[in-house]
Amino acid sequence: MKIKFTLNGEKVEVDTSPNTTLLDMLRRQLGIKSVKRGCERGECGACTVLMDGKPVYSCLILAPKVDGREIITIEYLSKNGELHEIQKAFIEAGAVQCGFCTSAFILTAYSLLNQNPKPSRKEIVKALEGILCRCTGYVKIIDAIDRVIEQKYKVKQ
Repeated sequence: MKIKFTLNGEKVEVDTSPNTTLLDMLRRQLGIKSVKRGCERGECGACTVLMDGKPVYSCLILAPKVDGREIITIEYLSKNGELHEIQKAFIEAGAVQCGFCTSAFILTAYSLLNQNPKPSRKEIVKALEGILCRCTGYVKIIDAIDRVIEQKYKVKQ
């Protein structure tokens, strides 16, 4: 079946089967490897993408469900080789370890900050709770998001 949707700002049309997951379509058919295959049960969050601006687990979404929707992956954030401010903050705060979950955290932070430009630390923690990281202990990830808020609004969390 053919589906049409917007991927990272570009209109795309993909011929896929009705039982293909968004994760598999992105990785196998469209070559987007930043979306990671983790648990395939919606428990780890490594496959997180944004659908219509909100974080979703791409392993749980069937590809036909994205027909007419907007999907954003980490590739959308950097423009002309320039990293997005959230990506820079993750590097500066040392929040990138093995990198497996990094795209999911950055996309979730991007969505959170678009909805709530000055979230509290508690709101940041709540937004990130669906993504597992085995390397960082989360402190540096939260610090990186705080850094974006501080730099943008000169507000200390």
